[in-house]
This record gives sequence, C-alpha cells and structure tokens, in this order.
Amino acid sequence: MKTFAELAASRRAWLDDILKPWCQTATRRELLLAEHEWTDVAGKVDPVKTLWCWAWGRFPGLVNTELQGIDETAAVCVTLRDGRVVAGYPDARESLHGELYLLGRDPENPRRSLTLGPFLIDDVATIEKQPG
Repeated sequence: MKTFAELAASRRAWLDDILKPWCQTATRRELLLAEHEWTDVAGKVDPVKTLWCWAWGRFPGLVNTELQGIDETAAVCVTLRDGRVVAGYPDARESLHGELYLLGRDPENPRRSLTLGPFLIDDVATIEKQPG
C-alpha cells in the first residue's frame, strides 16, 4: 500500500469481510469480550451500531441496516432453541449486550402490554418479521 486511500480501502475491506461476518456468528460471550475492546478493534464507532447491529444481523427480520440497529417498527416472531415462540415489538432501548426484549400482549388481558425477555442472542433460533 502506497497511498492513504489504499490503506483506508484495506481497513474497510477488513471491517466488511472479516469483522462483520465474525459478529454474525460469534457467541454472546465472545461479543461481550469484543465490546470491551471495540474501539481498539473497530475504531471510533459505536458498538451498538456496529458490533451489536452486525451480531443481530444474523436475523435479518430484526435489524434495520439503514438505521444501524434493531427495528422497532414491525412486530416479530421469535423462535427460541428450546422451542418456545414469542411475539411482539422489539425494544431497542432495552435490548443491549446481546439480550433481546419485546413488547407483547398479556395473554390473560390483551389490552395490557408486557415486556418479554430477555432472550439471549445464543438462545434465539429464528426471528421472522410479521406481515402487516
């Protein structure tokens, strides 16, 4: 590399080709370790908009890539590895450090909302955006 432009392109390629795919497959434990060193690893970027956005990106129905975060505007259906299924609207403010919270309905009183979770990223099998 002879120019700054080449250096910058190389770093961008590393972020896109190495770091982002790693985030999409890493365990919560590894992601939490990375979060503590994130500015050294990824530069001066917000871990919520990079590390955790990329990690939750393994479930495309959950993330808004343009906003770089969890999409709160659409209901989702979350299937956990133990077979449980929960539905609700993601709560991005509460969903930190690999824990997902949903705002859902109380099955005993459908007029009342409940906070559901936390659901750890490692425990989630699939997340599907609900139609509508």
